[in-house]
Amino acid sequence: MDRLLLFAAAGLTLAACAPAPAASPVDRASLRPADARLAGLYEGACMTCHVTPDSGAPLVQDAAAWAPRWKQGEAVLLDHVVQGYRGMPALGQCAACTPDDLKALTRFMAGHEEKR
Repeated sequence: MDRLLLFAAAGLTLAACAPAPAASPVDRASLRPADARLAGLYEGACMTCHVTPDSGAPLVQDAAAWAPRWKQGEAVLLDHVVQGYRGMPALGQCAACTPDDLKALTRFMAGHEEKR
């Protein structure tokens, strides 16, 4: 009986040390804003860079990539969108986007969408 308990305890200890199963990767290319108009703007301008890992742009809804940017404040982030910043073109090349569109798209990509 003691031996059985010893084996059971050893098995539980080893199981606790096993690596956690890998989280399933996010299919960023399938993510879209809920609003159909914003989704169209996103697909036409933002998506090209923000779903491509090699682009240097923070990937859509990648919390780790967006956190330091978001920490600067939304106003700074939106100024970077409007003026262009580093490799990002001014307005994110979205000539049809209004300031409110840019704000909503940035919030979506950063994972800070306003809930309606």
